[in-house]
Amino acid sequence: MDIASTRRTARRTTRMLACAAALAAAVGVAGCKDLKTAAPDSGAGNPSAGSGPAASDGRAVSPLDNPDGTKAGLAAITSSADKAKARVLIGKVSVKGRGPKTGYSRDQFGYAWTDSAPGVPFAHNGCDTRNDLLKRDGDDVRYRSGSKCVITSMTLHDPYTGHTIDWTKTHATTVQIDHVMPLSYDWQMGAAHWSKDKREQIANDPLNLIPVDGPSNGAKSDSGPASWLPPSSRVRCSYAVRVAQVSLKYALPVTAADKQAMLAQCAA
Repeated sequence: MDIASTRRTARRTTRMLACAAALAAAVGVAGCKDLKTAAPDSGAGNPSAGSGPAASDGRAVSPLDNPDGTKAGLAAITSSADKAKARVLIGKVSVKGRGPKTGYSRDQFGYAWTDSAPGVPFAHNGCDTRNDLLKRDGDDVRYRSGSKCVITSMTLHDPYTGHTIDWTKTHATTVQIDHVMPLSYDWQMGAAHWSKDKREQIANDPLNLIPVDGPSNGAKSDSGPASWLPPSSRVRCSYAVRVAQVSLKYALPVTAADKQAMLAQCAA
């Protein structure tokens, strides 16, 4: 090691020891960046963690109080009584093994974000499903000039990461609409044998749809709860309840591992 490198190492060691002493004395720790440890739910390892400050639930409603998905967001379930209700609901979900993916394509569930899906809230209102969901969950919503449907910007309190995202249409993929029960998963668990209308219904049902941080949605892919859960642990019980609500509405089972994971999120 050369002299310059040795001096840099010594300075860094001195600085770290000084910061550690400051932490131990519970005094100001500004400048102790090298010692910072990621707190739970800080978004460590999440590509979108720096998208904004930590969010509250905002206008979000608990899924226990939002059985049709027409109210905003996915508020945390925190009380023991509500967690008990959540476990009862999840307990009603049936289980079976995951079937083959043979024949699956997004087109099997109809045109993306169609306004004509049968039997779901917001259908036939003149706006596509994506914009309906952005309007449902977004704050400070702004529309394209001359339109009452096409949203160009909004603020989203993302339930999955716990961050606030200032979204614009020019960077559309920073917010994506998550299918809580992914369509490929649905296909493997029984939707392959459904009618076209029923597949269009689950693909556009607000109960099964949440606007969220785009990279988190991409990381989820078609995973069930045993393989993927929201980065923010505070909403994991709510997420499990929403999966159960969709499962029960469509008589769509989950795997045994997924059900076990869902129950675990709502443990007392």
